[in-house]
Amino acid sequence: MLTPPATCHREETAALCALDVARGVTRMFLRHDLTAIAEVPLDGGRRADLMAVDPRGQLVIVEIKVSRADLLGDGKWQDYLAHCDRFYWAVPAGFDASPIAGEAFLPERTGLIVADRYDAAIVREARTDPLPAATRKRCTLAFARRAARRVIAAHDPDAVTGF
Repeated sequence: MLTPPATCHREETAALCALDVARGVTRMFLRHDLTAIAEVPLDGGRRADLMAVDPRGQLVIVEIKVSRADLLGDGKWQDYLAHCDRFYWAVPAGFDASPIAGEAFLPERTGLIVADRYDAAIVREARTDPLPAATRKRCTLAFARRAARRVIAAHDPDAVTGF
């Protein structure tokens, strides 16, 4: 059962709550055979909160929101759609996600995940819009290379210095 993080709406704990949401979403994805990494730079200078790849090679981006102001003030999220087959919003349990149902958030295209630090649940499934083959190849290679660099850095931080 998802438990609402009581302090997620306070500014000083927002980062912690975003990490909690990311952890819960990542755990749920793993159970469904999707592998995710956090803070993934994309073409155009954007950075996805989470990006995952499924067993068929489809790419999923998750944008995490823990404050209403951040959700309503985010004007860049539509740029992410060109880098994924499916797009989800992820919010902490107890978060008022009603704006995400509004037309500005493309509810017919985007999904919604509710998460805490232990687990997550898909509340609204995202529509699949397949990427063009060339875009999928470029994004998948960038994902794989970034993931590999992170594994190397975890085992030998000096090996990736300066790259």
